[in-house]
Amino acid sequence: MSLSRREIAVDALQQGTEAAIASAGHVAAILFESARKITTEVGAFATEIFEIAEASRKAAGDEPRS
Repeated sequence: MSLSRREIAVDALQQGTEAAIASAGHVAAILFESARKITTEVGAFATEIFEIAEASRKAAGDEPRS
């Protein structure tokens, strides 16, 4: 027994929809992972800036006053 044109069209539509949803899911995962990595790097940069500022304040306090 062969499939009707309608059954073939429905199967093709279903497979196409499933592929689109899977691709959208992969893209979303990539975007979320990228956002997580960017947030981590920005946080690390902010920590470095705070440490540099603190070291500068300490160094300025250690200098002999004239």
